[in-house]
Amino acid sequence: MKEHVEKLYALSRKQLRRIIGLMSGTSLDGLDVALCRAEGSGPETHLEIEYFKTVPYREDFRSAVREIFAQRQIDFQQLVLLNPFIGLQHGRMILECLTEWGIDASEVDLIASHGQTVFHAPQKQHSIAGFPNATLQIGDGDHIAVKTGIITLSDFRQKHIAAGGEGAPLAVYGDYFLFSQKDENRILLNMGGIANFTFLPGNLDASLVFTTDTGPGNTLIDAFTRLHFGKPFDENGSIAASGMIDETLLTALKNSSFFEQPFPKTTGPEVFSIDYVKNAMQLSGRKAIQPNDLIATLTRFSAETISEAIRNAMPSGEVFEVYASGGGAHNAVLMGAIGRLLGQNIRLIDELGVSGDAKEAVLFAVLANEAVAGEAVYFGEKKGVPGVSMGKISFPG
Repeated sequence: MKEHVEKLYALSRKQLRRIIGLMSGTSLDGLDVALCRAEGSGPETHLEIEYFKTVPYREDFRSAVREIFAQRQIDFQQLVLLNPFIGLQHGRMILECLTEWGIDASEVDLIASHGQTVFHAPQKQHSIAGFPNATLQIGDGDHIAVKTGIITLSDFRQKHIAAGGEGAPLAVYGDYFLFSQKDENRILLNMGGIANFTFLPGNLDASLVFTTDTGPGNTLIDAFTRLHFGKPFDENGSIAASGMIDETLLTALKNSSFFEQPFPKTTGPEVFSIDYVKNAMQLSGRKAIQPNDLIATLTRFSAETISEAIRNAMPSGEVFEVYASGGGAHNAVLMGAIGRLLGQNIRLIDELGVSGDAKEAVLFAVLANEAVAGEAVYFGEKKGVPGVSMGKISFPG
């Protein structure tokens, strides 16, 4: 153990660290693996992506996770088995990537693993008196560390909750360090299953940084595309483009208390589920809606709730640029609708030097770098952005 502690201390003092960031989102399309070179820490962080790959999941893997994903009643043994299983699978995928890239595991300093979210339950959502915010990501870090022989940081969200946050969004920490730009107000919009954004002020004042979930990004679009069309997602928004928006259903979909909650706030597929949509269809009398019209309406639902959240969060008259990432950035219908609703062009995060597909994996690499070599950054007194380092450390042996 002393050997590992000494190695960790030496890593904290290195000028450059090679860190693998991992991200597995709610879409369950695969594991994002980003090998990064990180120098410095905090606002002085400089990071480059050496290699990036999304390793696709097999359908049996997806099916096993969906048996417990975002459900209040599950087979508890399935959860217990998946925790080490996912860790081992992610470890195997990392080693396969390193072999493909011609890099030995001994050349990598750290792994930063987000794990697989299976349930997100902020107090605003569960409303059970006496119980705190909660979230659960599985894919055990010890199994990754032992499998790869690389020190692994994981379970980042728990410290965020312990320090007063809701466990999400975490993107704000890396966003501020990597993408702040003097004299340009920036909105960094990430559209995964759930959409969220970070506001980065052009005066670089960390106390003004703002982050929140906005509601559904792709989760409902993907779910009903799978259900009605047998496809994992609506590629480029082609199905939505072939349908008509049902305004009555759209109004029913937007009738959720989540949209009335103050910022910052978080949510998940536990709320915005297939049942949520079916309930809205029943209440609005739109149970017989055509599948392509449903996809068009769900896409508009995401676009309107995203754009309204951005508008409500920004001071009147504030000028800002929007940079998009995540799977939703590849949906032309969604991107176009947000741009029209905001009255401006939506740009891609790629323009800032980081691939939008790799961004979340990169941000967890930044969190690991901060845990090892950084200092706490003060984000002001507002709730939801505690100035803490995150990540539990697993040694290989």
